[in-house]
Amino acid sequence: MTSPYLKVRIVFGKQAMLGPGKAALLEGISQTGSISAAGRGMGMSYKRAWMLVEELNKAFREPLVESMRGGARGGGARLTPAGAVVLDHYRRLEDIMAEAGAARMAELQSMLRDMSEET
Repeated sequence: MTSPYLKVRIVFGKQAMLGPGKAALLEGISQTGSISAAGRGMGMSYKRAWMLVEELNKAFREPLVESMRGGARGGGARLTPAGAVVLDHYRRLEDIMAEAGAARMAELQSMLRDMSEET
């Protein structure tokens, strides 16, 4: 049986949400320098990745991702300082919640039915 884990989704009213997918996309952009490469790495279309970046950029006071058009040096994207801070806060919140909830998750897991023989 695998260890339980939390997925953190923060809902800011009807206007914005930040969850595991958007955080992974931001991390991918930071690592690859490309929205399309980050999306591809997640099995996501270029259009979907761009749509999520636009949602994030509109939701926060400052854009989280800055894109550069192609040209002689090619295009690309990077996290803005605000984007790096948002991603860091999200990842720290995940760690805090996982640590604080570890005992209760273990208790819940101990109450699960044994499903090892079920397919």
